[in-house]
Amino acid sequence: MRKARPLTVHHLNELLLICSLVLLVAVAAVRVSSRSGLPTLLIYLGMGVAIGTDGIGVTFNDAALTQNIGYAALVVILAEGGLGTKWSEIKPALPTAAVLSTAGVAVSVGVTAAAAHYVVGLGWQQALIIGAVVSSTDAAAVFSVLRTVPLPKRLTGVLEAESGFNDAPVVILVVAFSSQGPMESWYALVGTIALELAIGAAAGLAIGWLGAYGLRHVALPASGLYPIAVVAIAVTAYAGGALAHGSGFLSVYLATLLMGNARLPHWPATRGFAEGLGWIAQIGMFILLGLLVTPHELGDDIWPALAVGLVLTVVARPVSVLVSTAPFRMPWREKALLSWAGLRGAVPIVLATIPMVNDVPGSRRIFNIVFVLVIVYTLVQGPTLPWLAPRLRLEEAEPADLGIESAPLERLRGHLLSVSIPQASKMHGVEIGELRLPPGSAVTLVVRDGASFVPLPSTVLRRGDELLVVATDPVRDAAERRLRAVARGGKLAGWLGMGAG
Repeated sequence: MRKARPLTVHHLNELLLICSLVLLVAVAAVRVSSRSGLPTLLIYLGMGVAIGTDGIGVTFNDAALTQNIGYAALVVILAEGGLGTKWSEIKPALPTAAVLSTAGVAVSVGVTAAAAHYVVGLGWQQALIIGAVVSSTDAAAVFSVLRTVPLPKRLTGVLEAESGFNDAPVVILVVAFSSQGPMESWYALVGTIALELAIGAAAGLAIGWLGAYGLRHVALPASGLYPIAVVAIAVTAYAGGALAHGSGFLSVYLATLLMGNARLPHWPATRGFAEGLGWIAQIGMFILLGLLVTPHELGDDIWPALAVGLVLTVVARPVSVLVSTAPFRMPWREKALLSWAGLRGAVPIVLATIPMVNDVPGSRRIFNIVFVLVIVYTLVQGPTLPWLAPRLRLEEAEPADLGIESAPLERLRGHLLSVSIPQASKMHGVEIGELRLPPGSAVTLVVRDGASFVPLPSTVLRRGDELLVVATDPVRDAAERRLRAVARGGKLAGWLGMGAG
């Protein structure tokens, strides 16, 4: 057997050059995607296909490596989604999202598997695997689309929480259906899912709380260490939950959701770091999945993919939404949008590698069907969702808000709040004294047009100003609430029924 050649510095330089060029093209593709409305998922998959066997000629068929890298990328994507999700938005949506992620998934799997068996003619094992694989909405696709569509907060909360929660039960189902031995009875499978979700939730909440508590009470020597610590805690939550035989995906999402709403120091820098990692994870995962597919083998699987996808989109998803929302009062327009917003993306393609790794008969056909289904219906649903929302009268204007970054003053038991006044803020024209900040807090510095000065009580604030507010620990939250209230309601906030925050 020939030994593999060691990686030399020359080979490393070539690899770095190729990877950096691919990343630059991928970054430029985001610009093309935003202008054309074409989902970035398709551009990145297309890049992988272009590099692969039927393109430049790079041969890649390692399903196990793709699965492992895909899992790692999903951890980063879920962490970025959890860090960017506001608890105030998803809290009212948790019951609906929880039912959609469990009972809704079960309904979707059953309907889609029946279509794959009776319409396409697949065996029951292959049909159940496809039903489970495509029943998970994709966190990356949902998070990216929802941040460009101004939906009501209750709908955004349902969709974000669902996409964060439903990966966990779907992974368990796909692994169970892909096993070569006798399949577990349905009640044993339900018990396994419930146990793994409970362990994952407990691990995620515990690790997230400990991580947030530590980061709020320990002053690190450099601000750049906070984003690294947050990502390390997120990965710890995934690994800890998985090693405890729980759902690592649920664990990482809950841990980052908790940290994302814990008012951590240097939060804008942390969010930017996590968002950058999320983009790298998406780019790498999509390109790798594109490399794994062989386009000339897809011809026979186009019709089955279209048939299964049609049933999934117009029957399985709407029925799962109707069943899941039955206990809750929800207008038909919102149910219609939820039905159409079940976006698929890289998650189903990654999960389709599980039967390939387990040598399930027909696993290559399963992968091809899922790949074509995701491509076609992402092209249909992604660009039309922003068009559908206003026609259902479900658009909602985004309120102007402040960007506030907090740095702890551990020895002084105080905080520095960095406040930026956006263009739409009603803080424009308000005097410093009219802010009426709580005792123990004060505006100590104003940066305007590149120059900084110490303000007087009569200093009038303007759009584009940056303020440095010092607040003692007991009044830190009250000071931030007051600043946000003035930004929304102007100097009379609190006297016109708007409260202090």
